[in-house]
Amino acid sequence: MLKPLLVLCLGNEIVSDDAFGPAVARTLADDPDLNRCADVLFAPVAGFHLLDLFQERKKVLIVDTIVTGQAAPGTLHSFPAGVLTPSNHLTTSHQISLPTALELGTRLGIAMPKVVDVVAVEAQDLETLSEELTEPVRAAMEQALAHIRRWVTENAAVGCNDDRERQDVEHTTR
Repeated sequence: MLKPLLVLCLGNEIVSDDAFGPAVARTLADDPDLNRCADVLFAPVAGFHLLDLFQERKKVLIVDTIVTGQAAPGTLHSFPAGVLTPSNHLTTSHQISLPTALELGTRLGIAMPKVVDVVAVEAQDLETLSEELTEPVRAAMEQALAHIRRWVTENAAVGCNDDRERQDVEHTTR
């Protein structure tokens, strides 16, 4: 069964700093507290493909890389979706942008999330074929993980209440 919260990590595992999303997903895959409340997925997709991943979710946090040219590599950015287009994973010349995908899903009658937030790290290198993150992006990993865990905790009322209530009932009936 899908959890109402989704942490969607985007990227490309073999393009230097673009591997940030996949690295975050691997790290969070074994976090039982976080996974109780949210699904954590790595997906190298964009546009229309996001509709399937977003369907029936209440809230989504997208984890990605970004190049604003206005911040040092390794800087963590956090904003609601639609404020910026974080990367080419959320829009390409052959795809549709994230806000357009959400609007299309809604118009098609698909249950789309009401909240889509983004946490993105300022990338230094999105061109080199490498499975290694640059030092500034690697150094931002712990801050990003803390941000993601905080986001899940703050939104747990949407994702975990039913589980907590069931656990409370189980403990009181034993």
